[in-house]
Amino acid sequence: MAFRVMLTDDASEDLTLLYRYIAEHDAAQNADYVLDQLALCLASLTESPEHGAYPKELLAVGLREYREIYFKPYRIIYRIIADIVYVMLIADGRRNMQSLLQRRLLGG
Repeated sequence: MAFRVMLTDDASEDLTLLYRYIAEHDAAQNADYVLDQLALCLASLTESPEHGAYPKELLAVGLREYREIYFKPYRIIYRIIADIVYVMLIADGRRNMQSLLQRRLLGG
């Protein structure tokens, strides 16, 4: 079964901000590389999104609705509903993920 991958507006903004940050603080070619690798990760979700791990921060509060894959240190958090994979968040895993996930996914 092929899944369709949809980025939320927040996830699209995450990619834009990530690209800008890397281009400004490192190099444009490195930003291109990271974006290409993240695109490959997103494409992999069309075949087997259920292989993603449950984010430990969400498991700690009893949520098993979301999964994640990595292009280290970047984390892609998503939710599967029917045959659509909704990408909710793309972030550097070195950030305070507990706070970010709570704000973004739990509305707190």
